[in-house]
Amino acid sequence: MMRVVLGFDCETDVGSWTPYYEGLVQGTPKILDLLKRHGITATFFFTGDAARKSPEVVRRVLDSGHEVGCHSVYHETVGDPLFDIPGVCPLLPEEVENRLRVATTMVEEIAGLRPVSFRAPRLFGSTAVVNALEKLGYVADASYPMYFYRERLSPYHPSPDDWTKEGTLKLVELPNFADLSMESKDPYGRDMDQWPLFRTVGAGALMQHVDGYAAYCLERGIEPFLCFYFHPWELHPMPQGEIHYGEGFVRPDPFIVKNCGAYAAEQMDRLLEMLHDRGAGFFQALQIAEVYGELHS
Repeated sequence: MMRVVLGFDCETDVGSWTPYYEGLVQGTPKILDLLKRHGITATFFFTGDAARKSPEVVRRVLDSGHEVGCHSVYHETVGDPLFDIPGVCPLLPEEVENRLRVATTMVEEIAGLRPVSFRAPRLFGSTAVVNALEKLGYVADASYPMYFYRERLSPYHPSPDDWTKEGTLKLVELPNFADLSMESKDPYGRDMDQWPLFRTVGAGALMQHVDGYAAYCLERGIEPFLCFYFHPWELHPMPQGEIHYGEGFVRPDPFIVKNCGAYAAEQMDRLLEMLHDRGAGFFQALQIAEVYGELHS
């Protein structure tokens, strides 16, 4: 069986590029409706700030039977950056544990339960992050970017000395899949990655990556595991061009906001149908960690 985790990163509109939560408020109900129609369970990773400013969204996610996880405090870089982003500086390793403790408490106060699944913003995880998560009682970390490291294909217990290697932590790392069957032409491997193909090109294009990756796994005798990352703001129209606020403006690359809204919702619906047709089984991050822990205890 192809095991699938759908992860939705609940953050400000266009990631770190705005202070607004219109996409979270308007996009999350659309996602919940799609998941209900397809009978799918998922994990929603909330930043602490998103949870505090939109507690009604957190409650609706929980009432719909889905998992609430954590996604840092403000969508800051908590781990090792894979590439440079202007104005975005990572936390120092010695700052990580306290920041994640604060984020965990913020989400817990709103959700009424302690999150046990985490995803680092932009998949910028690190060894400091997994060690902090272990101390804080997390069981799953969905941060590993397969397009960049290209080694881990299945969930694994990371090493306390190198989070990209197998080791002795109880925490289970969930790799975010990429199409390793193709030859990358990008210095970071981002053309192999899954995001944001479902809306920039279409669900069919993303399924080509899914099929390529599944074949890559099966050739190696490995059961395909697919962890996806999406965002509620993608299902709500985002500003095009310059976004003004505060003392200046930002201009995201066009692909960042292309086809957000109705088209993205239609394509996500198609994607879920096609995954069902492939015989996918859908799990929360917590559930995958439990299954993997039982198999490898």
